[in-house]
Amino acid sequence: MKRKRPHNFFKNLTYDSWLYSFISSRLSHNKNRAFSSIITRIAIASISIGLAIIIVAFGVLEGFRNAIHDKVFSFVGHIQVTQFNNGSSYEEKPISINSNLYNNYKQILPNVETIQAFSIKPGIFKTADEVMGVLLKGVNKDYDLSKFSDNMIKGRFVNFSRKRFSKELVISKKIANKLHLEVNDSVFVYFVQDPPRIQKLAIVGIYESGMDEFDEKFVISDLRLTQYLNQWADTLVGGYEIFIKDFNQLDTVQKEVFEQLDYNMHQESTRTKYQEFFDWLSLVDTNVEIFLWLILIVACFNMISIFLIMVMERVNMIGILKAIGASNFQIKSIFLVRGIRLVLRGMIIGNLVGLGICALQYYFKIIPLDPENYYMNTVPIDWNWPTIVKLNLIIFFLILFILLIPATFIGRIRPIKAIRFD
Repeated sequence: MKRKRPHNFFKNLTYDSWLYSFISSRLSHNKNRAFSSIITRIAIASISIGLAIIIVAFGVLEGFRNAIHDKVFSFVGHIQVTQFNNGSSYEEKPISINSNLYNNYKQILPNVETIQAFSIKPGIFKTADEVMGVLLKGVNKDYDLSKFSDNMIKGRFVNFSRKRFSKELVISKKIANKLHLEVNDSVFVYFVQDPPRIQKLAIVGIYESGMDEFDEKFVISDLRLTQYLNQWADTLVGGYEIFIKDFNQLDTVQKEVFEQLDYNMHQESTRTKYQEFFDWLSLVDTNVEIFLWLILIVACFNMISIFLIMVMERVNMIGILKAIGASNFQIKSIFLVRGIRLVLRGMIIGNLVGLGICALQYYFKIIPLDPENYYMNTVPIDWNWPTIVKLNLIIFFLILFILLIPATFIGRIRPIKAIRFD
């Protein structure tokens, strides 16, 4: 008995794929159909424009989110730990740095990046013409300047090399403009306490965050200066600022920090303390999501309409293919391959346009903003490559799924009527 040869599935699959691709390419390059060429261009343009807008929108959205987060966290960290204070006064009750939380956070809090000590001291700036209340925020030599450096616009940061304490200040641009101060100027600072104290301090730097909550009142100084003014020991500070590795883990870290707090300590997250910033970002997120879904819906409806037009334009060909034995699956595959080609071409152009616009704004700052309303001078751009890849995959598979809907129309075409169709 002669042995039957097995069916070569992969060989047939390769041949079928080549056949679908070949017929689809012939349809795309048929120069005798001007209308088909116009439809092809419209399909590519609708996908490319939609994807470019989505890429730019997500780049700007991520840029805004990260810029706001960086500005807020550069001043107050992700979590602040202080002593319980039932009053509304800016005067702090000290806590010790000789705590398990401060000294051993690397061992007990794996999600924490760093912890910094700080202290807040209210004072009054006095110049020849102006008087203004400020808050001195004392930091020490362990302060992570990389988180604050983007806010510096003039001069330098406080120098901590002095043995006793530094008499240098970094003030905001708003305070400098109101009091007519510049780098290398000196200012008398009055501290209302018992007994009252006066210090002549030097302006060595000017910062600008664009946020009135910080720019209108905060002045950066040496932590040892605030300890001296409060008559605190070297081990006493106003509180700790905790920076975590991943902001999305904030709730988890808060629970871990709570278990390490002493009985007299209190923690508060930046998201709670400055809720208005995060509410504003949530509102922006919602508006952008609605806008992007509308773009996707319009792009999908465009592709359905264009796919149906391509099918209707080739009804005669569909009838002939069915008459010579082609199955509905084979004919659908031909048009789906053509649709996939259009989608890929549109996505390539859309990525080039979208990323190009983002690059122009990122490097050349073409589009300005009003810092009074948006907290920054130009539109920020963030290069979140995983998000860009996910966007491309979502759009590709979503449109591919949408194309399966009009493809079912091919199965209803009858060969005789199709061949006579005009």
